Amino acid sequence: MPSANKSVKQQLGDYLAANQPAAITEAVWHDLLQRLAPVSESYLRDLLRATGLPFDQPYSGIRQHTFEELEQSLLEMLQVYREALGAGDRDRARYCRRQAIAAKDRAKWMAVTPRSTPEKRTQKEEMAQWMLVWLENPEVFPAWVDARKKTIQPPMNADEHR
Repeated sequence: MPSANKSVKQQLGDYLAANQPAAITEAVWHDLLQRLAPVSESYLRDLLRATGLPFDQPYSGIRQHTFEELEQSLLEMLQVYREALGAGDRDRARYCRRQAIAAKDRAKWMAVTPRSTPEKRTQKEEMAQWMLVWLENPEVFPAWVDARKKTIQPPMNADEHR
């Protein structure tokens, strides 16, 4: 039972110590959302990523610190999206799309934030484009991103953070 005297971070630490999950699975994700309510999914996701535990898609969301991370998480999300559509699980497919939309919106926001450097603006604009392609036609994304990576200058492995 949540404690009014403990922060979400402390409650999460207590949960992980007591339950010792091997990974953040769908069941763990939903259990945590319920136990820690009201907690935003994005805040919970950030806290869980910091644990280093394996984290199932679509709950791990779209990571976009680097282009490599973005590509990997969009490809992982595509796999979950395909499986959901194949199984007729419209709710899960919509959840995948909502994760991509939220990540695209974050990238666009970072591109226009006054404190962003010109390099970060360029990076986040490009990342938003990747997510728009994914959203417009997820099946085309793998081939598109392979072609796109060959045209981007400078190299995409800059270690710039969101």
